[in-house]
Amino acid sequence: MSELILAFESSCDETSVAVIEDGTTIRSNIIATQINSHKRFGGVVPEVASRHHVEQITEVIDLALKEAKVTYADLTAVAVTYGPGLVGSLMIGVTAAKTVAFAHHLPLIPVNHMAGHIYAARFVQPLVYPLLALVVSGGHTELVTVNHPGEFAIIGDTRDDAAGEAYDKIGRVLGIPYPAGKEVDRLAHLGQDTFHFPRAMVDSDDLDFSFSGLKSAFINTVHHADQIGETLSREDLAASFQAAVVDVLVAKTMAALDLHPVGQLVLAGGVAANQGLRTALAQALAAKHPDVTLIVPPVRLTGDNAAMIGAAAHIELAHGHLADESLTATPGLNFSRAAQPVAATEDVAAKAPLTTAAPHHPEPTAPQFRDPRDPLPGLRDGQGVVLPKPGPVRQRK
Repeated sequence: MSELILAFESSCDETSVAVIEDGTTIRSNIIATQINSHKRFGGVVPEVASRHHVEQITEVIDLALKEAKVTYADLTAVAVTYGPGLVGSLMIGVTAAKTVAFAHHLPLIPVNHMAGHIYAARFVQPLVYPLLALVVSGGHTELVTVNHPGEFAIIGDTRDDAAGEAYDKIGRVLGIPYPAGKEVDRLAHLGQDTFHFPRAMVDSDDLDFSFSGLKSAFINTVHHADQIGETLSREDLAASFQAAVVDVLVAKTMAALDLHPVGQLVLAGGVAANQGLRTALAQALAAKHPDVTLIVPPVRLTGDNAAMIGAAAHIELAHGHLADESLTATPGLNFSRAAQPVAATEDVAAKAPLTTAAPHHPEPTAPQFRDPRDPLPGLRDGQGVVLPKPGPVRQRK
C-alpha cells in the first residue's frame, strides 16, 4: 500500500497543499499565490499574507484532494511547515494541518521549510548521501551538508542580507516590481559586467556570505548617477549585480566541495530558478569537480510549495519524528551550525583532494505512480492557482 502524505505550506505568501506518494511522486500540488496582492507594496506584508491564507486554505485543501483523487481515509499522515517564516502565515498552516490530523486520526509531521527546499531534489532523482546543498532564497543563503537522510548542518551562512533579498532591494531601485529576481536575471543576460561591484567575503577564510555591501554599492552607484544627471544602462547594472552575486555563491560552493567531498550538489530555494546561477554552477563543477552531479529542481518547484514539504515529510515519518497538539509556529527555526566549522583555506582544501571517495548512502527507492497524461499532476506548465486579490481561488490560464 502506498504512503500518501497531505502536506501544507504557508510560511510566506503562498498557500499550498499537496498530496505526495512515497515521498517522490506528486499526486497534486495546489498553490494559491499572493504576488499580485503584495506587488503594490514592494514586498510581502505579513498581515495581508495571513488574511489570504485564512481565506484560501480550506478551498486549497479541497482542490488538492480532488486533484489527487483521494479522500481523508486514503491518507497515511499530514505534514506541515512550522518554520522558518512569517509567524502569522505559519500559524494558519499549522492550525489547518493539526485540525485535519486530529479530526481524521492521522499522524502529524512537523517539517522545516528549508529541508523542504532541499528535498525538492527528490523529485528529480534519488539522493545519495553525503551530499551538499546550496540553499538560496529571499530569506536564506546557506551551504548545508546532509550526511544522512534528515541530518542537516550549516557550514556557511549569510551574515546580513540573503541573496534573494538583495535582488528585491536593487529591483526597487531599477523600478522592477516585486518579486524582482526573474526580471533582473533577464536584464542581466542582455548586459555586461561593466561596474565590477565588490565580491564580498570571496577570499575570507570561512564559507560565509555577505550581500549588504554589494546592495549598498549598487544603490550608491545609481544615486550618484542621478545626482550628476548621468544615465546608466539598466542591463549593465543588472549584469554587474548578478555577476557579483553569482561569483561569490559559486566560489564559496567550490570551496565547500574541496572540504566536503560528495557525489551530489543540490541547488535549492527560490533563487535556484536564476539561469545565470544555474549555468555558472554547472560550468564550475565541470571544470573543478566533474565527478559531482548538480541537481536542480524544476523551476516550478524552486519556490514555496507543499510538494517539497511532502518529500521532506517522507524522511521525517521514516524516522518517527511526529508532533502532537502542542505544535506551534517557530518563525526563527533553522538548521544547526556544524559543530566544528572548517576554514576554507588552500592548505586545508589540499588535504581533501577531489579523488577522496566519500561513502554513499543511497535513499531507498519508492514505487512510481504518475498520471501518463502529466508527469507532475497539479504542476503542469503554465498552470497553477493565482490569487490576484482576496477572493476565490482561480485556475491560471
